[in-house]
Amino acid sequence: MKWIFKGIGVLMLIALGVCLFGYGTMWLWNYVMPELFHLPVIDFYHAIALVILSKILFGGFKGRGHWQRRKMWKAKWEGMSPEEREQFKAKFADRCRHKWGRAEKSE
Repeated sequence: MKWIFKGIGVLMLIALGVCLFGYGTMWLWNYVMPELFHLPVIDFYHAIALVILSKILFGGFKGRGHWQRRKMWKAKWEGMSPEEREQFKAKFADRCRHKWGRAEKSE
């Protein structure tokens, strides 16, 4: 019986989140977009659709996969020797320097 109340509470939180994101998106869109780009004013349902579309296009639906990857990397890290960890850190730092244009120039 306790799980029913917990489930109802979760559903209510989801509904509240959807409403807040929808109204927030609607307000921001209607405040900015018609004035700047002469786009139409949208209603709540269009705002919800816009949130879902942007989540699909830009964020994806990661779900629990993120935590599974995190566990996988943690297990891999714990299985490494201290020398392998240092090599991994050095390789990762080198990749980050090159990616962000901070590669040290040799003289």
